[in-house]
Amino acid sequence: MSSTGRIMPVIGISLMTIVSAVVGLNVALPDIARATGATQTQLTWIIDAYTVVFAALLFFAGALGDRFGRKALLLVGLTIFGLAAVAGAFVDTPTGLIGVRAAMGLGAAAVMPTTLSVITTSFPEEERPRAIGVWVGIAGAGAVVGLFITAILLELFAWQSFFWLNAGLAAISVVGTLVVVPDSVDEHPPAVDVVGGLLTLVGMGLLVFGIIEGPERGWSDWITLVALIGGAAGLAAFVWWELGREQPLLDPRLFAVRGFSVGSLAIAVTFFCWFGLIFSILQYLQFVIALSPLEAALRMLPIPFLLIPTARLAPRLAARFGFRHLVPLGMVLLAVGLYVVSLSQVDLNYPVFALGLLIGAAGMGLSGTPATTAVTEALPAAKQGVASAMNDTARELGSALGIAVLGSTLNQVYRDGLVDHVAGLPQQAADAVLGSVAFTTSPELARLGERGQQLAELARQSFVDGVSAALVVAAGVALVTAVVVLVFAPRQDHRDQ
Repeated sequence: MSSTGRIMPVIGISLMTIVSAVVGLNVALPDIARATGATQTQLTWIIDAYTVVFAALLFFAGALGDRFGRKALLLVGLTIFGLAAVAGAFVDTPTGLIGVRAAMGLGAAAVMPTTLSVITTSFPEEERPRAIGVWVGIAGAGAVVGLFITAILLELFAWQSFFWLNAGLAAISVVGTLVVVPDSVDEHPPAVDVVGGLLTLVGMGLLVFGIIEGPERGWSDWITLVALIGGAAGLAAFVWWELGREQPLLDPRLFAVRGFSVGSLAIAVTFFCWFGLIFSILQYLQFVIALSPLEAALRMLPIPFLLIPTARLAPRLAARFGFRHLVPLGMVLLAVGLYVVSLSQVDLNYPVFALGLLIGAAGMGLSGTPATTAVTEALPAAKQGVASAMNDTARELGSALGIAVLGSTLNQVYRDGLVDHVAGLPQQAADAVLGSVAFTTSPELARLGERGQQLAELARQSFVDGVSAALVVAAGVALVTAVVVLVFAPRQDHRDQ
């Protein structure tokens, strides 16, 4: 086997390790809630702490690899990720799990751009397109694979098995990297923009903090307001800082290129909707419908059967009909799919539910691939590294905001539907029910007899209402984006040239 033939499996396992961790833990949330007492707000943080840090540091981590060596950064990232995963297997508090997930996100941010850089610097030019195609396929399929593997593990073991899986994959990747991955650095690397990296992390972190904490703390609470304002100010400061640098992490002027800006928006919104959907409905299927993790994951099977073929067909359709027509169509289909799933009730009507997943999957396939192509083709060959990093960042940023915004919407509607009905309850029981639908089976509620049973039923209905509201919000965002792409996307595309 050639040296590049040995490198690709290691890169693939490394990439699968971090991508599978994005979605896999969603299926374990009910078990985590019951075992640790995590509230709905804390469950959102356990998922999103990983994605926020991951998204915020992608550009910065890529620059570190260029300057100090890609192999070294890959090893550091995998080690941080793996050690944090081992710690996660021993943590039994929501706060501890949030910290573990943030540390895993730090490691993931170092791994993802480095794996692609290793391909572009190690593979001969004639082998590179095929290797990049494999990389893209793993990046797309890793989340689904992680979901099903975690679901199977949870049928056999406790929720900590998710973290052992991540630790094991990271250990295999570290050994493979040491043995077969060559080291490389840029001959003329850009200066490391520490300030820019910190501003993106602080800005995104504060903004997401405010969004997630709003339902529980109150939207007028000073901590929520400071976080939201501080987050916006941090991101504005990042733009100002980057405009003044000769070698910025991300040059804001690039967004004046319509293909780059509109394509990035479409990618972010597609993943905003998709990851928000997964976060919401996996909890619905387990908390409300009372399915096991594997049963819930199996209900998601319609997704790849339409997502994969439409994603493969999308480039040909885009070449014929144009990006500015195909992506809005995909966004409309995504919105329709989200709305159909939002019609779910306390009793699952699976044919309708599956139909919504199929329509949404088709929409994601039609919009995601052309949007990615639009970003890469909007910039010259010399800036393809920036285009690739922007694709990754838009995807992870959209995922983080989708989980935060839709999770916050779900939580707000859930709490609003219960707050008037817990008056007079013992404080511990009231706080538990308001905190999470997971506690509707708690001993405190069972001791209340008939009233406790009625409250449990009301909590499940309120949770369904929250899921429906979140998905309607996502559908609205998708429709607005469809209009924006149709109006602002470049009018000249491949078929016009």
